[in-house]
Amino acid sequence: MNLQIFHYETVKQEEVGDGAKNAKIRWLITEKNGATHFVMRHFEVGPNGFTPLHKHPYEHEIFVLSGSGVVIVGSEEKPFSGGDVIFIPPNVEHQLRSRGKTEFLCFIPLLKKD
Repeated sequence: MNLQIFHYETVKQEEVGDGAKNAKIRWLITEKNGATHFVMRHFEVGPNGFTPLHKHPYEHEIFVLSGSGVVIVGSEEKPFSGGDVIFIPPNVEHQLRSRGKTEFLCFIPLLKKD
């Protein structure tokens, strides 16, 4: 696969789904683009919206583009705002809650099925 450049708004936006409120996702870079190690996702979480409270066996790296809210990781709850970077370790329950309109990029490993 070759170099790809495209505007994020050309990627279909979907509702996040179960356990989320007022949250949308775009799968920007996936294995369909030729990615072999990581996936890049763009989230928009509206006022008083949130992502599902969940956990999984891999870490995430998040870059907050704009907005503010709180991130819940295990028993910790901390505020975040645009420009912040968030590391979420594996196997810990986590959730992002938005105060207003919040946008962030989330990077996760591309898990191969054996």
